[in-house]
Amino acid sequence: MSETTATLNERIDWEKIDGMVPAIVQDFQSSQVLMMGYMNPAALDKTLQTQQVTFFSRTKSRLWTKGETSGNVLQLKSIALDCDNDTLLVKVDPIGPTCHTGTTTCFDGDQQEESQMVWLHQLEQLLADRKNADPGTSYTASLYASGTKRMSQKVGEEGVEVALAATSGDKAELVCESADLIYHLMVLLQDQGLSMNEVINKLKERHK
Repeated sequence: MSETTATLNERIDWEKIDGMVPAIVQDFQSSQVLMMGYMNPAALDKTLQTQQVTFFSRTKSRLWTKGETSGNVLQLKSIALDCDNDTLLVKVDPIGPTCHTGTTTCFDGDQQEESQMVWLHQLEQLLADRKNADPGTSYTASLYASGTKRMSQKVGEEGVEVALAATSGDKAELVCESADLIYHLMVLLQDQGLSMNEVINKLKERHK
């Protein structure tokens, strides 16, 4: 954690906000906003101590740990305080759907325009789920069943197809082949227990 409980509590202007601070919850991998709740000093303390996000429920007038009934907890990754010292950005690793309706986000996720990175993260989760699917009913599952060598060959083949499309000047084909390349690369990464997030972090590390 970037800050201790004491440091955060000292910086937050609790009197300005009547002893309660809004906490915006964001998926640390996809950056998708999942929900918003409120924390008082005790909720913040418990969140930092247990590493599971806890709010103060205004309707129940008590501390409430997300997922205490459903099991869909929010594992804490980091907390940041805004420039006015009255709002928290809480980055988490969500275990299961966040919304009580069973959706990923509480913010009308089926209708909102999703960022490209959110969609890519959802695709990655789908590819991970296909590992245990029947190879006869899923192309992705058949790739996993073919073994690492064949998956690696597919990435190489798609890379060549991308290069050929660019050489020919066919932009539509270049887009299609690039999509194929990214898909097969993501499957290979999943096979090796890696994620696109690790690749992106390496890119960011190189361009600091």
